[in-house]
Amino acid sequence: MFVFEFDVAVLGGGPGGYVAAIRAAQLGKSVCLVEKDLLGGTCLNRGCIPTKSLVAGMEAFMLAQRLEEFGVEAPHVSANFAKMIARKNKIVSRLRAGVKFLLKRGKIKVVKGTGRLVAPGRITVDLEEGFDDIRAENIIIATGSRPLVFPAFGYNGDTVITSSEALDLEEVPESLLVVGGGVIGCELAFIFTCLGSKVTVVDIMPTVLPMEDPDISKTIQASLRKHGVNVKCGVKIERIEENNREITAILDSGEQLVAKKALLSVGRRANSEGIGLEELGVEVNERGEIVVNEEMVTNIPNIYAIGDAVGNIMLAHVASAEGIVAAHNIAGDKRCMDYSAVPSAIFTRPEVAGVGLNEGQAKEQGLEVKIGKFPFMASGKALAMGQTDGFVKVIADASSDVILGVHMVGPSVTELIPEPTAAVRTQMTVREFTNTIHAHPTLAEALVEAAEAVHGKSIHI
Repeated sequence: MFVFEFDVAVLGGGPGGYVAAIRAAQLGKSVCLVEKDLLGGTCLNRGCIPTKSLVAGMEAFMLAQRLEEFGVEAPHVSANFAKMIARKNKIVSRLRAGVKFLLKRGKIKVVKGTGRLVAPGRITVDLEEGFDDIRAENIIIATGSRPLVFPAFGYNGDTVITSSEALDLEEVPESLLVVGGGVIGCELAFIFTCLGSKVTVVDIMPTVLPMEDPDISKTIQASLRKHGVNVKCGVKIERIEENNREITAILDSGEQLVAKKALLSVGRRANSEGIGLEELGVEVNERGEIVVNEEMVTNIPNIYAIGDAVGNIMLAHVASAEGIVAAHNIAGDKRCMDYSAVPSAIFTRPEVAGVGLNEGQAKEQGLEVKIGKFPFMASGKALAMGQTDGFVKVIADASSDVILGVHMVGPSVTELIPEPTAAVRTQMTVREFTNTIHAHPTLAEALVEAAEAVHGKSIHI
């Protein structure tokens, strides 16, 4: 047994945990990070980065099939899924090594093992041989989340899988049932249908991506069907059975859906069990999420929690932001977490991005708004790229002219979202936004055109 003394101990090495650890070290604190699995967490190893690597492969394959449109002749094009997976693994390994280097450069002690809080300021880590007793003045819990798995769906990691197994498949399944039409479900549905799988998406909600702007949800649902995906919304799966290496999903209507594999994508649950929270009296809500204040402090002084473990917004960049807030508060530089302008990025085909209120949310709040919309069909750059599906929508307060939200579906919109995020965060008006010159020809021109459309002054519609 070894006893360490640190200013900060971080439990979990995902995008919240390792960022918090590095920032605390930058602020002059001695830091220890405990991780039982792989550095980088779910995002780097089984989520954000792996899916985007496969999305890049899918996009390359789809573009290759259209090369004749661009005057390029390449008649024999095929997708090698095994090589896509190998490329994905190489990218993940490189980035994981990068995280390890950054932690080493920050002089952060990394302990590999399963950590458990046993007292305020004390973590016991189970190692392969023995255990470590870590003492730290402050503790940051960053244990992340895991896919929700309902018993009726018969999860077995083989024919009934989650996104974790889907990203390590050896071959594209002949047919795939995606249970859940949220972000992960839609992203993987596009990947596998574009690579040749016969995909069906089932969701109990009336549309896919139900939390997005209604026009965007409709656009993505139409795009899924355009790409050959069978979309069944507003229906419930009662149970999933396996027979002869195939799965059968029984719907509440009595209809049965048969596929080679079922991919469960029905949400995630915070990893808060078994880490000593109950013994210490750390408050946890009915969903298993750790309760914190705006400074990311739990009800126990000097114990902080961030990321998916608190469940505010389960996004990697939110976890990182929360980790930075926690680190600064530990260092005596008081900061509060602000969720008013959190951007989202969904890598479907076409992409989706948004920030602030969407049209549906604005109406639910009874706000009087003005809407500006600009289609990428009218964008010269989008036309040159051969990607004209989608639009930009700006939601502005009718009286103050302040931009309340910007929501987009179209080519590379995930790269356009930082400017609208800054606009929403600083409560920029439509007039201020449109007075900013945007370069031509770029996709970003669609932003200013949509803003001009709020007042009926878009030039190119």
